[in-house]
Amino acid sequence: MTDLRTFIAGLPKVELHVHHVGSASPRIVAELAARHEGRSPVPADPQLLADYFAFRDFAHFIEVYLSVVDLIRDQEDVWILTHEVARELARQQVRYAELTVTPYSHVKRGIPAPAFCEAIEDARKRAAADFGIELRWCFDIPGEAGLPAAEETLRISLDERPDGLVSFGLGGPEIGVPRPQFKPYFDQARAAGLRSVPHAGETTGPQTVWDALRELGAERIGHGISAAEDPQLLAYLAERQIGMEVCPTSNVRTRAVARIEEHPLARLIEAGLLVTINSDDPPMFGTTLNDEYAVAAQLLDAGPAQLAELARNAVTASFLDPAGKQRISAEIDAYLAAPAG
Repeated sequence: MTDLRTFIAGLPKVELHVHHVGSASPRIVAELAARHEGRSPVPADPQLLADYFAFRDFAHFIEVYLSVVDLIRDQEDVWILTHEVARELARQQVRYAELTVTPYSHVKRGIPAPAFCEAIEDARKRAAADFGIELRWCFDIPGEAGLPAAEETLRISLDERPDGLVSFGLGGPEIGVPRPQFKPYFDQARAAGLRSVPHAGETTGPQTVWDALRELGAERIGHGISAAEDPQLLAYLAERQIGMEVCPTSNVRTRAVARIEEHPLARLIEAGLLVTINSDDPPMFGTTLNDEYAVAAQLLDAGPAQLAELARNAVTASFLDPAGKQRISAEIDAYLAAPAG
């Protein structure tokens, strides 16, 4: 596995399901907590964050996640977070990433939408110059905040329309948050040229995935692991090659899957789905994208060729322009063919 980990470490990659705030490193979270000490339950000691990030269930994960969101208080915090996320991704040979960003959570905490978008855009451009990584945004609705959040997320997306914005999403808990109610907002976002990438089928069953497809026009599915329970849904997803943003460690840490050995990754791939490997909220889950590829290798008993194929899948499922896709795919092929590979 050591040689395979070395291969993974150098493999050019694309990350499609990684959350902006959820990617804050322990160092950054601790620094922000220290700045706001006494006003937040988040520990200011990086060593204590592992225990703080021990989630009892998905509801507890959302509670902890929002406590970290509370640490982002101004435009400078947003810039630092974004630039640091890009730095960490680039260290893992990520060439292109679509970050899930929740502007509503920051605007309601007092950061004006124009200032927020200015900060992420400036950090995106600096990251390209500093680290050679291209970032794009998926502005997502925090489902637990309901339709007012959907309305505001759509407004920010259409009024501000930062250059890096490519898609419109829906995150947060699935239980008690039916997908169909968000159809009008996705319809308007899609009409404006944004792509549809809702979370579905992580902690609920296949019907949530069907709803995301039929009601929200999903072009990729965030998580979607419960599709493995429905042969008709598997056939539909495979035929249309709808990208699946699979995050194995996340699914275990949020208790969506009881044990990693029970993860349905292999069943999704065997059914012919366009499966991609992603990290979701990596520091919170004690993982990295490289670690997720290593987990996938164990679950699939995969070698370099199959891992390179998973990396190509992410390129295919991305919203990168054709020339960019061709460039990264060629880089993956060259890396696999190299003697070191």
